[in-house]
Amino acid sequence: MGNSELRERKEKNEKQPISSDIKTVEAYMKENAGVGVSFDLGFRKLQILGTDIDIYYLTGMVDASYVIQIIENLVKINDVEKPDPSKIDDIIQNRLVHMQVEKIDYMNKAITQMLSGLIVVFIDGFDQAITIDTRHYPGRSPKEPDTEKVVRGSRDGYTENIIENTALTRRRIRDERLRHEIFQVGERSKTDICISYIKDVADPGLIKLIKEELQNIDIDGLSMADKTVEEYIVSQGKNPFPLVRYTERPDVASAHLFEGHVLIMVDTSPSMIITPTTYFHHVQHAEEFRQAPIVGSFVRWVRYLGIFMSVFLLPLWLLMVMDPTLLPQNLQFIGPQEESNIPVVFQLLIADLGIEFLRIAAIHTPTPLSTAMGLIAAVLIGQIAIDVGLFIPEVILYVAISAIGAFSTPSYELSVANKICRLIMLVITALFGVKGLMIGFTVYILLLTRTNSLNTPYLWPLLPFNFGASMQLLFRVSVPLSKKRPSIVNPQNRHRQS
Repeated sequence: MGNSELRERKEKNEKQPISSDIKTVEAYMKENAGVGVSFDLGFRKLQILGTDIDIYYLTGMVDASYVIQIIENLVKINDVEKPDPSKIDDIIQNRLVHMQVEKIDYMNKAITQMLSGLIVVFIDGFDQAITIDTRHYPGRSPKEPDTEKVVRGSRDGYTENIIENTALTRRRIRDERLRHEIFQVGERSKTDICISYIKDVADPGLIKLIKEELQNIDIDGLSMADKTVEEYIVSQGKNPFPLVRYTERPDVASAHLFEGHVLIMVDTSPSMIITPTTYFHHVQHAEEFRQAPIVGSFVRWVRYLGIFMSVFLLPLWLLMVMDPTLLPQNLQFIGPQEESNIPVVFQLLIADLGIEFLRIAAIHTPTPLSTAMGLIAAVLIGQIAIDVGLFIPEVILYVAISAIGAFSTPSYELSVANKICRLIMLVITALFGVKGLMIGFTVYILLLTRTNSLNTPYLWPLLPFNFGASMQLLFRVSVPLSKKRPSIVNPQNRHRQS
């Protein structure tokens, strides 16, 4: 089926009104929703005051106790009410004891609501349906995310349930100006997407841009959830650096909302997309803000050092190995003390890729076995590789330090992007020496400089330079001194406190 036919079918379904003949409705539901074929689509037919009533629901996504209670209340109408077909819809709606009850006019919306976990009630002789929100999504309880753990702080985290996620955010921001706007994206998946922002803080232009990008997504389904949405709203191209920030911590998400950022929540994903972001958003961690300012600043500087070493340590060491005359006299001990059969650059590339093999293997290995696999790799493979002459000891040392620096990077996406840049700089340095390292460093900085995320400069506050924000970048400033929101998000209200 071509795109034009799909579009025509979509428009036809969107304009299909609900028929007042319940048999026509039943035939439509069997043909288009698979009622009677799919075992998880529940269907009950009742007769209330002489009128046929059809009830549809998805067994795996509704609370069974509510379904039973609603059916009981409807059946009891026959015992206490006098037959009056003209008021049957009002009588039924009054007996639907639930918080969220709504009338709808179109069949496609009725099917979508049913497949989203709502109960849909059709009444013979009426051209509207009644929906009752009794969703009960299967899922896990909120717990601290594995990649964003802190010594002090909350232990809850977002889950795959978008309703729970909005509640976790509301718990921290009890402001009547907090907005959660929901959309459905995907012709077949109809995935719920929520954008969250504080109305009088966030930039209206940014909110409008994100809404337009989401509404322009034309795809059959979002199987990869948040990642698919990210690729639609930002132009990644061949740039390896992450253009949005992910978090699974409600406190981190709330802190960004207070600053003026906009969050994007995608149902079935525990990761919130924070927009807009810069390079330095990806090197922050909640632990810095859970400690005293001086301790937080120390942790931040150690992390900066680790990130720097993860990118530049191996190319610098390779350069010193290639040209020992570049080393000062008191640092002449740096470099291999013995000859090797394999060029050092190949040793570095093999060892660095070996670390990546281990990381990938750890992801695919069950947890009880991953620890044993790590010990085998670290102790046996590394030592044996040295004994047989494949690697020299210094290669293992510096590759390990570089890997530790990569693991200290809070953003997994940024650490992988830096690894790619490190491998490229290794090759360029091996080919051109000092000139190669300088070319690699320059291209790295230029790539960061030319990167934009939703019209936001990636290296802000360094480029363009902002002195106040740069100081907060270098030092963890105490909360009473952080009186203004960052200007990069164009907040409507710059002042956070008087």
